[in-house]
Amino acid sequence: MRARGRLTAAAAPTRAAAWRGDRGSGSVAAIGLVGALVGLAALIAPVAGISAARHRAAAGADASALAAAAVAAGLGSGLGDEPCTAAETVAARHGGALDACQIDGLVVTFRVVAATAFGAVSGTATAGPPGAG
Repeated sequence: MRARGRLTAAAAPTRAAAWRGDRGSGSVAAIGLVGALVGLAALIAPVAGISAARHRAAAGADASALAAAAVAAGLGSGLGDEPCTAAETVAARHGGALDACQIDGLVVTFRVVAATAFGAVSGTATAGPPGAG
């Protein structure tokens, strides 16, 4: 109501009434933020999986090379009498597959491959006595 050109307290808009048009906007912003975080996680997860598989392949190659070098040097490893057989067993225990086996005297070099959803990754390692390679 107006009393001589002025608004009375009953007719003046309150602060709550002025903000009613923005009701629920915080929920929309929160949903957008959660969606962005889920999208970011969906992009990062495959990269983390590939990185883990690459490290698994490298660890498998290292362990395979050490086991094969021990067999080649005549040390008992309990994994067989052939260096490549020992390396294949160790690579399989690390979740990979032996891809290449090269023996040059007491120096052995191996490549182990680990599968991912986006393809295969590999790790290579060489082991032998000091100064031999």
